[in-house]
Amino acid sequence: MSASNIRHTNNMAHKKMILDLDTGIDDALALAYAVGDPNVDLIGIISSYGNTLMTTAAQNSLNLLHLLGADDVPVFLGESHSSTTNHFDVMPISQLIHGENGIGDVTLETSPRSVEQQSGVDFLIESAHKYNDDLIFIPTGPLTNLASAIKKDSAVATLIGNTTLMGGALTVPGNVTPFTEANIHQDPEDADFVFTRQKNLTMVGLDVTLRTLLTKKETTAWRALDTTAANKFAELMDFYIDAYANLNIDKKGAALHDPLAVAVGIDHTYVSTLPLSMHVTYDKESGDYGRTIGNKDKLFEPTTSKVAVLVDTNRFVSDFQAMMLSVLKK
Repeated sequence: MSASNIRHTNNMAHKKMILDLDTGIDDALALAYAVGDPNVDLIGIISSYGNTLMTTAAQNSLNLLHLLGADDVPVFLGESHSSTTNHFDVMPISQLIHGENGIGDVTLETSPRSVEQQSGVDFLIESAHKYNDDLIFIPTGPLTNLASAIKKDSAVATLIGNTTLMGGALTVPGNVTPFTEANIHQDPEDADFVFTRQKNLTMVGLDVTLRTLLTKKETTAWRALDTTAANKFAELMDFYIDAYANLNIDKKGAALHDPLAVAVGIDHTYVSTLPLSMHVTYDKESGDYGRTIGNKDKLFEPTTSKVAVLVDTNRFVSDFQAMMLSVLKK
């Protein structure tokens, strides 16, 4: 099945997408997926911190776009640290998983394009007002940028038609603490701010992303395309797969965390969701700092968010591979 035949039943070609990436390896895959999907128009990328520094993430995004022949997509600088700190240091485990440069220590040709002068937060606010229900926003790192946008213009919380985030864990343990997933752990305070305000919010967390694994069987097929893009993406993905195995995260393959969020943002039928009024605990003394959980005080009120709890694994991994083969062959 070619990527051009995937998901045309949704009639979503007019939808605009903004990615908010802390551009590590799975973010790179999410970027490629968004570039390749014919149902959306990728109008910009906002950079965040997490897998790497915010400025490194921005340059990684520019270079990846250049590699994929998508230099027309602008990249904006977002917040460089959480709302409760004044700086950010990359965690050693992040460097082991994503490489010191965030993309598996793979060297890419430098993009001829520079980051935009407009801030990422202002770009998001402007886009929310311009596109409203036709805007899909996909944050795959901490939620600091979205929180900053809402704090600056509260209308953002209701204007964006579809916010699908990669982060959190509801039915499985976290990957930083028994309760906390890495993206939420970076800024639980702003994560709670977003969860309790943002409308049309879907959480794509470890509950479903850990069920979507890619192996070297797929990257071998990428290499067979023998293009620069295919070889570079295979190189960075193999680094990721090896890191998963060496760190005993999963020896069966590496999870497609961020690409699944993009896919669900475009086609929600990949997952089954549970309607809940979610919030994030951020009391450091409670023992469950950064936990994404339903709010027991709002059990009798209309739900405000959805949480993905099951995924059609075979369909998604197959469609993801078809999309990558289409994107990387050029």
